[in-house]
Amino acid sequence: MPEKSSVTLPGTVEKIIKPWDPSEPEKSHITIQKGATPLYKDIRIENTLTDEDGKDVKLKEGAKVEVAIEANPSGVVPEP
Repeated sequence: MPEKSSVTLPGTVEKIIKPWDPSEPEKSHITIQKGATPLYKDIRIENTLTDEDGKDVKLKEGAKVEVAIEANPSGVVPEP
């Protein structure tokens, strides 16, 4: 099976956003440092990750992260 195409971009957790509604998840606001268009360099994700032992963990403000994008072989075309 062919490998997925991918890119990994450096980012920083700028802030942790607490929800107004306690039933909603906490969010991490991440700024992608290089490789993103300025208008689209900020993303927000649920602040729930899993460590190598399978335990739930959360990002903290100021954390350096890597944002990975993967695509199946059927979703890409060769560059001309």
